[in-house]
Amino acid sequence: MCVPVAVPPAGENSVARTAAVMTGLILTLPIDVTVVATALAAGRRRRVEPSRDPESKAATGRATRHTVLITGGKMTKALHLARAFHAAGHRVVLVESAKYRLTGHRFSRAVDAFHCVPEPDDPGYRDAVVEIAHREGVDVFIPVSSPAASRYDAIVGESLAQFCDVVHGDVATVAMLDDKDQFSRMAESLGLRVPHWMRITDARQIEEFDFPPGRSYILKRIAYNPVGRTNMTLLSADTPESNAAFARSLSSAISAEDPWIMQEFIAGKEYCTHGTARHGVLTVYGCSASSAFQINYQHVDKPAIRSWVERFIAALELTGQASFDFIEAADGTVYAIECNPRTHSAITMFHNHSEVADAYLRPDHPTITPRGDARPTYWIYHELWRLITQPDRVGRLATIARGTDAIFSWRDPLPYLMVHHLHIPSLLIASLRRRRSWSRIDFNIGKLVEVGGD
Repeated sequence: MCVPVAVPPAGENSVARTAAVMTGLILTLPIDVTVVATALAAGRRRRVEPSRDPESKAATGRATRHTVLITGGKMTKALHLARAFHAAGHRVVLVESAKYRLTGHRFSRAVDAFHCVPEPDDPGYRDAVVEIAHREGVDVFIPVSSPAASRYDAIVGESLAQFCDVVHGDVATVAMLDDKDQFSRMAESLGLRVPHWMRITDARQIEEFDFPPGRSYILKRIAYNPVGRTNMTLLSADTPESNAAFARSLSSAISAEDPWIMQEFIAGKEYCTHGTARHGVLTVYGCSASSAFQINYQHVDKPAIRSWVERFIAALELTGQASFDFIEAADGTVYAIECNPRTHSAITMFHNHSEVADAYLRPDHPTITPRGDARPTYWIYHELWRLITQPDRVGRLATIARGTDAIFSWRDPLPYLMVHHLHIPSLLIASLRRRRSWSRIDFNIGKLVEVGGD
């Protein structure tokens, strides 16, 4: 259930909202238990005849069985990768921080081993992951990084590269891609379109900026901002007073140590992409319509966007995962607005594709895109919340009927039950104990979105 974005102060309102959500989850528990029990019973019947199991077919004839270490275990995208590698006959080791030790994904039949590690910014994180990799005999390291973890996973990757395959960028590349200013500079140097921008290290730069007539700008913190990332306040030459007031409201937040960018606002349609690359060549690619808080994914063919991504990745000779956000203007011109050097939730569009594991592991694998018959993905509790709170109920019901839940699988149903009735409730209870407010529940990422959170 996606709750409103406004963040209340810790106190009675937050307690009431948490209690309301917990009540809702209790009410839906019998339904979810029935569905999962039915799926488990059907699964037992299938295992009597393994030749009918698509996962058994996918694993048939594999010459090499790898042990794959996947981080970010609380996130749906990590579950999808675990299922893809399991279906291909590989062994999966899932890792997550102790805060999320009750993630429902640890109960997946695709997960052979689950380990808790320190938070990525903890000095012991690298050694903990490396030790697990040695103990489990890991052959391939695939980080499913949070925004705060990408650089730390790159550091881990440099240590693991001595004895296993690493599908992640190096520290310098990840740092450049994660920095919206440096990324824009790199793209512009390659002749690729990005909106006009400038780096902001002092709020006074905003007040002093000579806004071009007819053009608007928005502010973005370069470091990940889980709550403020949806703030789209427009600044222009027509609004000098509100520009100044907005700048003053951020005067304590903007500094040389915590820079922002002011980026031209391009009106148009938003898109997001997931890409996995090997030595500068895309092996996995998907593109979906997007928004500031995107929880619905369906592949769309946008040749100009794919070309942009291919040119950028080739120029950097990138190995790893890179997700891009684009704006397609009214005239069809595409602008990349940022890059996130990590797995995108759009990977869920590959839920029925049998070649995901091979495309991750083989540098010479042809580029795969989501299958034409792949149903759009969503998270049912987000959809139910929208059904209750938004006016277009017929359209919402059509979305639910047309698509598929990104967590639920008839062959692997336990994660669905445990995410909604163990993992999320445990986080809600912990937030009450800490007296922390949350702005929304993100079932996709498996967390409560909090001010200053991960």
